[in-house]
Amino acid sequence: MKTLLYSALVLTLIACQSKHKETYTAQQVMPSEVATEQHPGLEMLQTYCYVCHSPTATMDDRIAPPMAAVKMHYISEETSKEEFTEELLSFLAKPTEDKAKMRGAIRKFGLMPAQKFPEEALQQIAEYLYEHEIETPAWFEQHRKEEMGKGKGHGKGHGAMQHTSPKEKGMKMATSTKAELGKNLMGTIQREGTLAALEFCSERAYPLTDSMATVHQAKIRRVSDKPRNPTNRATSEEEAYINRFKLQVARNETIEPITVAEGNNHQFYYPIVTNTMCLQCHGTPNATIASETFEKIRELYPNDEAIGYSENEVRGIWSISF
Repeated sequence: MKTLLYSALVLTLIACQSKHKETYTAQQVMPSEVATEQHPGLEMLQTYCYVCHSPTATMDDRIAPPMAAVKMHYISEETSKEEFTEELLSFLAKPTEDKAKMRGAIRKFGLMPAQKFPEEALQQIAEYLYEHEIETPAWFEQHRKEEMGKGKGHGKGHGAMQHTSPKEKGMKMATSTKAELGKNLMGTIQREGTLAALEFCSERAYPLTDSMATVHQAKIRRVSDKPRNPTNRATSEEEAYINRFKLQVARNETIEPITVAEGNNHQFYYPIVTNTMCLQCHGTPNATIASETFEKIRELYPNDEAIGYSENEVRGIWSISF
């Protein structure tokens, strides 16, 4: 399963939110009914699933499909709740591609790593997904129609990248690299906690980014005006773009990637915006950052500058050359 697949993927955190993203409410209910928000499955969905499967993430900010897509692919009029629950728990016990129904999602985001979750929580999530309408991103219906249309024509292989715009190429590189980093980071947090995630970032973030750069035949960097690792400090030119994106986010404007052509070469810029999850390591010490986490940050990064952020702030940018 690929998205019930990713769906359990995540830690005990709540879904990503940002000022320039719309928010959605759960299913409408009659006054005499128990509110959907009170169903324990919704809380479990938010706890274990929404960081990766956030219903408010934009097309470009996703690291996994929205749960609306999960429900669409796994529950039909003929599917009983028992069948759906059994299929979900079976996949989560041992995620494999042969059990997946969303092959396109696997190609884009990768297969969910094996995780351990309380069975009671998974039962509640399955029940909630089966019995209730769930939050749906504004872009989802149009995207669904476009994907159905693609299925009637010829597929998009690796060579299709040659016919896309520089902005689309850059966005593809940024989102796929973000997905790869996010998948591994989330798995580490879920299995071993935030301290282990810091070790992961220290030891594995660069090799993973470099491997994605090799795949895309590009130079991929994440840079900041307040870096954790000095190697990630933005140049004066990159800092100007960071400030530009900061202003756009502060004004609640629509964020668009920026590409600069230099002959046959292109430079791509796109902001990295903080969310609730980020604040565990980039927020305020002894508030959103636990004391032991802050001590570990100081141990691994003596010259760290990447703290003091709140939600929906530009922490840096993707800077990609191709």
